Amino acid sequence: MARADKKSPHETIGYALKQAQQALRLHMDRELKEVGLTAPQYAVLSSLEAEAGLSNAMLARQAFVTPQTMQVMLVKLEKAGLIERTPDEVHGRIQRTTLTSAGSAALKKAHDVGQSSERLIVEVLGADRASEVKRLLDNIAERLR
Repeated sequence: MARADKKSPHETIGYALKQAQQALRLHMDRELKEVGLTAPQYAVLSSLEAEAGLSNAMLARQAFVTPQTMQVMLVKLEKAGLIERTPDEVHGRIQRTTLTSAGSAALKKAHDVGQSSERLIVEVLGADRASEVKRLLDNIAERLR
């Protein structure tokens, strides 16, 4: 028999966060399809724009995927001509990844999609609440690390 004060997992804040994240991911994937990217690929290209030469492992962490998934993703992005990978000068087994000019052009279009998605979220929450939600989510992430 369930206790009255216990919530079903589907009634928790964590579940609501995951539902919102999944809805955002599906929305982004639909919109990014016209650019030829997925949300994780957009995350990779954005990370490379911010810091060229990141390793596969660092890119995987920033895109919230496994190193194995990142490897598959990088092969696809390289075949599409959006990135270049070169061996690290010191540690030859480490591949350093950079954007190509085609990758930068695709990323510029993808940023429009990302900004549009962000505007939708702010519309739902309102600007003040959106700032507060972001602050709270940052605090949660920091506390749980």
